Amino acid sequence: MNSKIIALRISGTIFGIVALLHLSRLLTGISVLIGDWTLPIWVNIFGFIASATLSTWLWWLSQK
Repeated sequence: MNSKIIALRISGTIFGIVALLHLSRLLTGISVLIGDWTLPIWVNIFGFIASATLSTWLWWLSQK
């Protein structure tokens, strides 16, 4: 395995973990406060879609 494949798999795994964190917030409804402002739950929908897509794409690229 060369270093590019390892880098793709590590990046894909990190994006997968981030996707799981977004999904867990969507399912549990945990509040996230930034100063006095509460982050809306709908932001996590886009975060989940983006990170899950990137994770899948990076793992797919590492298989080629």
